[in-house]
Amino acid sequence: MAEEEPEFEWYHEFIDENHVPNADELLVVFKAKPSHGFTFKDIAGRVASESSIGTWTTLATLDENIRSLMAKAYYLDEDEGIIKVAYPIELFELGNISQLFSSVMGNIFGMKAVKSLRVLDIRFPREYIESFKGPLFGIDGVKNILKVYDRPILATVPKPKVGLDSEKYARVAYEIALGGIDLVKDDENLTSQNFNKFEKRLELVMKAIEKAEKETGERKGYLVNVTSDPREMERRIKLVADYNNRFFMLDILCVGPAAMQMARDLAEDYKLAIHAHRAFHAAFTRNKDHGVSFFVIAKIARLVGVDHIHVGTNVGKMEADLKALRDIQRVITENKFTPETGDRILEPQEWFGVKPVFPVASGGLHPGILPDLLKFMGKDLIIQVGGGVTGHPDGVVAGGMAVRQAIEAYLNGIPLEEYGKTHRELARALEKWKFVRPA
Repeated sequence: MAEEEPEFEWYHEFIDENHVPNADELLVVFKAKPSHGFTFKDIAGRVASESSIGTWTTLATLDENIRSLMAKAYYLDEDEGIIKVAYPIELFELGNISQLFSSVMGNIFGMKAVKSLRVLDIRFPREYIESFKGPLFGIDGVKNILKVYDRPILATVPKPKVGLDSEKYARVAYEIALGGIDLVKDDENLTSQNFNKFEKRLELVMKAIEKAEKETGERKGYLVNVTSDPREMERRIKLVADYNNRFFMLDILCVGPAAMQMARDLAEDYKLAIHAHRAFHAAFTRNKDHGVSFFVIAKIARLVGVDHIHVGTNVGKMEADLKALRDIQRVITENKFTPETGDRILEPQEWFGVKPVFPVASGGLHPGILPDLLKFMGKDLIIQVGGGVTGHPDGVVAGGMAVRQAIEAYLNGIPLEEYGKTHRELARALEKWKFVRPA
């Protein structure tokens, strides 16, 4: 049985189930469970209080003007554990994504009254959205850089993902590009280790890409990982531009929200597109009862302004919730996101002209499962195939060719096995991997 609220507490004043949110408020959807001895209303009030103007006791310093900044828990569904809270926009510093994290994803996670807490969605009002830059290029801009319009864009990580020295890495990069892959991509944990220093790798890979461009007649790019402390990250981004590359990669959650915003500013200075890797996300997104959903992270990434972001796949080696994957893809690509019929959790989101972000499918992909991927995710997609290229039985160039052939077959409505009869590289890939979905 819940304890009676002491007279000095005022958490329940932050609950107003008659409140109708207005377009200027920022809305947060939480999933929550109370600890033993607390009711669902107890934690709803605490979440709204501690993430706005409240604290554990009534205050002598509180006047009516400040009371107008109270967040309001306006929707409570105890059966589903859903709490929706409306926040006055004045609570937030415009254009400061770090402050958003500290406000609605901060101390509330440590409250002992809350057994578990998860942020499922944040609806951003227009004023807040317009205080951020959004993607510099977005989907159409990236297509224009590479001149790829009628098929998915392809990327591959030279494997093994760490361990190759700069010369060997560049040789594999050349073979990747020669085989028909558009983008060579660093892995998330390759930065500037002693065996493969950043600047030397960048120089050699760009030479390899230039050679492949001349031989194939296609444009290529290098998703080079600049993840580091902010000052070194800035130096590396300038180097990327000095070598006439148009892309850099950033582990956005590893560097944090402030560095992500800084990188977006630098991207504009040097006219570079940002490839956002989501390494570290599962540490707080995978538990369905606690943490922050990747849906929220993807929305924040679009708001700040990455140009592509990894979202997972329906067929690869990583865990995938198909509805969640579809929602994530839609919220980063559509001008106005409307939840599916019957979805009472997610909120509609108007983007007010913010450019769409390229979704990146990655993790355990190979030619045999690309048709199933494309059926689900469409062709406005970056497909990152790593081992499915570099593990081809006839080598890396053949691996890239097999991927291109699988996509050609799908787009022309031809079964892979049929297309493989006249395309050896695809046939050999199917011999090795068949249609297996890696685990």
